[in-house]
Amino acid sequence: MPYARTTDDTALYYEVHGEGEHTLLLLAGQSNSHHWWDCARPDFDAVFRTVVLDYRGIGRSGKPDTNSYSTRGFAADALAVLDHLGAGRVHVYGTSMGGRVAQWLAADHPERVRRLVLGCTSPGAPHGVERDDEVRRALAQPDARAARRALLELMYTPEWLATHPGPYNTIGERGTPSHVLRRHRRASADHDSWAALPAIAAPTLVVHGTDDRFNPTANAPLLAERIPDARMELIEGARHAYFEEFRAVASPLVLDFLTA
Repeated sequence: MPYARTTDDTALYYEVHGEGEHTLLLLAGQSNSHHWWDCARPDFDAVFRTVVLDYRGIGRSGKPDTNSYSTRGFAADALAVLDHLGAGRVHVYGTSMGGRVAQWLAADHPERVRRLVLGCTSPGAPHGVERDDEVRRALAQPDARAARRALLELMYTPEWLATHPGPYNTIGERGTPSHVLRRHRRASADHDSWAALPAIAAPTLVVHGTDDRFNPTANAPLLAERIPDARMELIEGARHAYFEEFRAVASPLVLDFLTA
């Protein structure tokens, strides 16, 4: 199986699809594997060589129980995969926590990022807009089935859930060790890229659903205004998993931007 090695010798699982001239790195949400992209990825395979990976701790990647988990660290891990593949300058599309990782990749390594897409993400708690207390309580309730249902309803509209019974690839990788879940939550919660955002030089598209309460839509204009010359697009009626449920709108939008 394909693996890259990080500077601390953690094995990172990755997959390569498509045969396009340029490479597109797709970055998933918190505690999710490369399967996060299974629905939307084929839209990009026809145009790009797409690269997806499992973050450290997730899926087939190594699961160190160390203080090596951070969004900036995940960006360094993604760079290790790109280096392993011999990929130079690439397009980067990150959603949710993957968008936080993508911010660091573009800010710390501007020479490696052609174009950047930030989906349903934020600059981090110190300057971003956090989910409200009602959402927090719904996700933290002791009834696991009810908490899972609440998460699904934050990801998808009721109409989508009524006609798509699953399985769902956006609500966390099954079998993930508890120490990894804790460290992923902390990595996402500690994210703060505010000071670095003006250093992003890549043309940037910010995408968000208008009905996203999991990562509130108000974060989109914050990113678009902070990143030089960034463009913002809101998808009407979409919740957090806009790239899947509203694929027919989102994928062409992103493709048009990346191929401009």
